[in-house]
Amino acid sequence: MRVLVAADTVGALSSRQAGEALATGWPRARVAVVPLGTAGGGFVQAAADLWGTRTVTTGLDGAVVTRADGREEVALRVEQGPPPGPGLPLAATSVPLGAALAALLAERRPRRVHVDLTGLAVHDGGAGLLAALGAEADVALDAGVAGLTGLSRLDLRPVRARLGGTELVGVVPADALTLPLLGLRGITSRGRDAGLDPADLLRTDADLEQLARLAGEDQPDAGLGSRPGAGACGGLGLAVLALGGRLASGPELGLAAAAPGEGRPGPDLVVTACSVFDFAARGGGVVAAAAAAAAAALAPCVVVAGEVLIGAREMRTMGVEAAYAVRETTADVPAGGDVGAAELAATAHRVGRSWSW
Repeated sequence: MRVLVAADTVGALSSRQAGEALATGWPRARVAVVPLGTAGGGFVQAAADLWGTRTVTTGLDGAVVTRADGREEVALRVEQGPPPGPGLPLAATSVPLGAALAALLAERRPRRVHVDLTGLAVHDGGAGLLAALGAEADVALDAGVAGLTGLSRLDLRPVRARLGGTELVGVVPADALTLPLLGLRGITSRGRDAGLDPADLLRTDADLEQLARLAGEDQPDAGLGSRPGAGACGGLGLAVLALGGRLASGPELGLAAAAPGEGRPGPDLVVTACSVFDFAARGGGVVAAAAAAAAAALAPCVVVAGEVLIGAREMRTMGVEAAYAVRETTADVPAGGDVGAAELAATAHRVGRSWSW
């Protein structure tokens, strides 16, 4: 029997720690533990665990940079506090992310860089990122979307030269992979909910449209602003696509590494885990990705969670056959609060007795 264990973080346990605890429930099976993490939810740590390395956290101009270096790949996240005030962050800039990338490329030239794009609350279409990597323009690219008015020239050749052969992968939430930059479904539409002046929203959308047009001038498929994912994370998706990169969800990295080769059998069972499996979040992006991987392999998927607050019908609509709670009632919660590895392993042994063949 082949079992794929692909857990999310569970309480204070990382994806790998949770997966290793779950794996003990199938002692006679061939078990593969694959660390997974979502953008903004443990992706860099999961990448470090997948590559057998560690994360390093540093400061850079007021931002917090978390990085994991593999042999040929790097995972990177830059986080900065949210801008003050309600509404769209019109003056916020993605320069810190570009500066971290520039520092990385000055140090080494990895084959691929996976950049978690969720750490900055911006609305600048990635203009600041491009500026920090050397883009040239006739307006200030580092002043947020508010500084883009009047943009008529954008030269990305210095940025592409700096990247060289390094592939850029923007890691975003799964629901952002289809988000366009412009239009009624674009990112500026959020301003309507904040009660911003419609004229200001139209001007902001027009500035982003001009940025997208100039950024995509030398690409064979024009219309970058309407490309799926261009609006991800305040338009940072646009910058990645303009540089010839691609967008992906966090779990894709681990699942791609775990995919069987051509002609080799896939898993007979997929086991995943999360802290809470409820109707609202449905376990999050890792559980959804694990269920999709199980469906692709024509294998059942089971979930182990600290709490299960979803019915059988709802879980089956998302491809989950069964779910098991570590703690059945609040009376089972120990003084420490979080689910521990021993509790997770004990539940896995109980589940393994039903899901073994």
